[in-house]
Amino acid sequence: MRIRAYAGQVSDDQFFDPGLLEAIRSRAARYDRENTFFTDDLADLVQAGYLRAHVPATWGGGGLSLAELTRSQQALAGAAPATALAVNMHQVWVGVANVVRARGETFADQVLTEAAAGEIFAFGISEPGNDLMLFGSTTQAEPDSTESAGGYRFTGTKIFTSLSPAWTRLGVFGTDTTSPDAPKSVFAFLDRDEVGAGRVEILDDWDTLGQRASQSQTTLLRGGYAPAERVIRRIDPGPSTDPLIFGIFACFEILLAAVYTGIAERALSLAVEAARARTSRKNDGAPLAHDPDVRRRIASAGIALDGVAQQIEALARDVDESVDHGDLWFPRLSALKWRASEVAREVVTASVQVAGGSSYRTGSELGRLYRDVLAGMFHPSSEDSAHSAMATALLGPTPRPCER
Repeated sequence: MRIRAYAGQVSDDQFFDPGLLEAIRSRAARYDRENTFFTDDLADLVQAGYLRAHVPATWGGGGLSLAELTRSQQALAGAAPATALAVNMHQVWVGVANVVRARGETFADQVLTEAAAGEIFAFGISEPGNDLMLFGSTTQAEPDSTESAGGYRFTGTKIFTSLSPAWTRLGVFGTDTTSPDAPKSVFAFLDRDEVGAGRVEILDDWDTLGQRASQSQTTLLRGGYAPAERVIRRIDPGPSTDPLIFGIFACFEILLAAVYTGIAERALSLAVEAARARTSRKNDGAPLAHDPDVRRRIASAGIALDGVAQQIEALARDVDESVDHGDLWFPRLSALKWRASEVAREVVTASVQVAGGSSYRTGSELGRLYRDVLAGMFHPSSEDSAHSAMATALLGPTPRPCER
């Protein structure tokens, strides 16, 4: 079994060398303590070309496949979880554009062009109290009725907007309720200029238990304007196999799973170090690594983690190769994210138990990983939605009362 974080380096990654990852790791505690954005990390990642990593080489990017990108994101998460989580959102949009092209559409090509040119993409999708997620928005999308018809103005509230201090393109969606063919879900990109114009406001409200450096602040859309060329999709609300919906869902779930798995890999590597370094008085000073209970705890964590890492790789490769899972695609993606975040939480908890009371201190890396990994339960898909999706795929939909 190969758990990348054990080695503390990624020698086969074209974007990360040990020095870069260690520099990023060295800043993570300060960003967390000060609740500040990972400005220096981002500058280093941009300089290394990592935000172009998933852009095809023919478009001026690094040409990494989604499967290759998951491994890189695991490594980055092992160094700085909040940095990896926030960068994930940019990489998801690039992944979406790749998925759309692989399915014969070109409406998301601007993402590839602009990511190659250095633009930074963020997600303005989640809304307070809205569990429909991609299937329906509470944000109002108002069609532009001026001479430049085709654009939209968006009014609403978006939460968990990672990369808030740095994005230059914000992907949003809202519901058009006024056009003759309404309702329609409208997806578009807003430029950073909308912040300066007062049509987008970013609140300084990110003060959380973990993932603090991501600065996933609340975004208020006050008529944020996307001209026609930045409106990429108008589709019916609700569950859909549209390539945009599939691309967002697939890349979001797979890359989230990669980040939380990377956190768990790092935690387990720290637990292994602690087990070798700590000794037991009741066992005549023998290392804890000889204790059967410690050995079983670490082994169980390693077995669980190994299975998840292979599933991430397999599903990412299937997206790359446009494998058809039919009706099982969405349940499998939901299950992957839920399983990965749950296994990661269990692995980090076990690692804290092995390391002992020192990991309860605020300056402990394991303590920080423990706080960061908890965020996994708040990202979609939830435990309930993952089980509901799989039950529907295997048993069919639950009949309505009148149909029973």
